Amino acid sequence: MIVVMRPTATQEEVDAVRRTVEEHGLEAFISVGEERTVIGVVGSDLEIVAHLGTLAGVEQVIRISSPYKLASSEHQVERTRVRVNGVELGLGQELVVMAGPCAVESREQLMQTARAVKREGARVLRGGAFKPRTSPYAFQGLGLPALKLLHEAHDEYGLPVISEVVDPADVPAFEEHVDILQVGARNMANFVLLKAVGQSRRPVLLKRGLSATIEEWLLAAEYILSAGNPNVILCERGIRTFETATRNTLDLSAVPVLRSRTHLPIIVDPSHGTGHRALVAPMALAGAAVGADGLIIEVHPDPANARSDGDQSLGFEDFGALMDELRRLQFVRSADAEPTPAPVGTAVIGDVRDRIDELDARLAEMVQERASLALEVQRRRDAGAHGHDVRRERALLERAAAGSTGPMTPVELTMVFDALLRASRSVQRRHAQSVTEAEAAAAGSDR
Repeated sequence: MIVVMRPTATQEEVDAVRRTVEEHGLEAFISVGEERTVIGVVGSDLEIVAHLGTLAGVEQVIRISSPYKLASSEHQVERTRVRVNGVELGLGQELVVMAGPCAVESREQLMQTARAVKREGARVLRGGAFKPRTSPYAFQGLGLPALKLLHEAHDEYGLPVISEVVDPADVPAFEEHVDILQVGARNMANFVLLKAVGQSRRPVLLKRGLSATIEEWLLAAEYILSAGNPNVILCERGIRTFETATRNTLDLSAVPVLRSRTHLPIIVDPSHGTGHRALVAPMALAGAAVGADGLIIEVHPDPANARSDGDQSLGFEDFGALMDELRRLQFVRSADAEPTPAPVGTAVIGDVRDRIDELDARLAEMVQERASLALEVQRRRDAGAHGHDVRRERALLERAAAGSTGPMTPVELTMVFDALLRASRSVQRRHAQSVTEAEAAAAGSDR
């Protein structure tokens, strides 16, 4: 049951509704919005407070049909925004990327990763201290020493940290060292653990169970909410299906479904969702596109030698490329903070950027001129022939790579020239298509 208070309701009227609910042995959960206050009523016999609509300050009483009361959109129309150490995760905010190793293996590995992911734009550092593994012989994590290393990384780089808690007795230790408690897929139905993190003052990231329905997942969140913790983040990490090409089946349709059913923030885990490094970036982009509030991605300095989940971990370069793509598509935006003044004695960065702008303008003109010449080649060839010579293009790429003396590597130069060639081919194809259409139209008019 939801009790919606009038916009003009006083604090005394809100308190009166709460007291009435509690006097009848039920629980009241108060949510204060920008315009009005909503009170969620939870218990086994709600009929005994059916008269709440007659109390002063009450606008309406709404019965909730879904089994999850506090997690439902009916209970709270405004979306929950979880705030932790300056990072805000929720609707309308910048996509929050959480990144780091699956398991903390050493101080050097963690600090190296923290430095790299922060440089690329990650807002939260992830790292496993206790690792529940399918095999008892697999690496189980460093335990408490890893929590202390995560705390040290937080102090060193200013990133909030998230780590998975597997034992209710460990919650106090996690509260001391990490900023967000993670409940893993294997523990989604561990109700003792859910109640324990529900009593915590830290936000909780709840991963979807291996074979859990969306309703079961939301009911697990309800355990945390009903224990008193309003800061719950849902994480889609893939479900177990008959498909064997990927580690799990990443259910991205769950994101818009959850948008319609709950007010809680939603993030996507493309690392566990696919289990393959090459699939992480495209599925991360897809997760951002369907409306996720954040992503959680496994990053490791040396994925090939990682002690846990190396096959699905990105190296620093791949993670940087993904962040560039997220930024290019405006899922990740730069902070609007004022630029830091240049230290005394150093060159003003604006002068260098002005020079870059000049070069960019010249490059744009040269690229257009090159495309015009490619188009002229197309015009001078037979109508049915391609306007490009594969062998000549291969020689061009080889020359560009071999003649490099600047900071770009041969591979990077090859990428640039390959993009130019592909753009030129696109111009030629578009021109050939227009010519074909014009000839077809002329032929039709002659009949």
